Amino acid sequence: MSINLEKLEQHLATRSYVEGYTPSQADVVVYKAIASAPDPEQNVHVARWYSHIKSYASEHDSLPGSSTAGEAFLGTAPAAAAAPADAEEEIDLFGSDDEEEDAEAERIKAERVAEYNAKKAKKTKPAAKSVVTFDVKPWDDETNMAELEASVRSIEMDGLVWGSSKFVPIGYGIRKLQITLVVEDDKVSMDELQEKVAEFEDYVQSSDIAAMQKL
Repeated sequence: MSINLEKLEQHLATRSYVEGYTPSQADVVVYKAIASAPDPEQNVHVARWYSHIKSYASEHDSLPGSSTAGEAFLGTAPAAAAAPADAEEEIDLFGSDDEEEDAEAERIKAERVAEYNAKKAKKTKPAAKSVVTFDVKPWDDETNMAELEASVRSIEMDGLVWGSSKFVPIGYGIRKLQITLVVEDDKVSMDELQEKVAEFEDYVQSSDIAAMQKL
């Protein structure tokens, strides 16, 4: 019995095994029909497959499946001038190869698309942030502004980062605290922040958002 290496090479170009996705009796029957290791320069896919199935030599008898699919590649070498009927029979025998290859190519494409979509879904978008200029006004010119600022900066919220600050004169010797902060929009409510600032009632008369800009 001989092997149609050309057909087998085409068959294994898009497959790891003769049939299915794991070694089976179909691989064993074809492997045993090949007299020696194929030349990788002439039949690279068959050579790769042959080496892989050879590694299962001790398990050949226990591999699952049937030899039916493998037997399709067995047969006597075709005569130089085959009768028309023989040619037609060979075409019928392997006529479904193109359809099988197309289906396998579509399966591989679908797997790659699914992997890409899964990786894309894992990527998280950067959090939306804003830079805020925040004004805090004291009761009068006797308010200890250093303690007022320390009280404001003591507020901790997830997504809130305090920045630089300065005291800005607003008249009659009174200065307000003007401080910048960066907030994650989904985590920090400015209304809630102003309520927390207002809790320092010994120092704070009021607070305002002087400016806000998206990062």
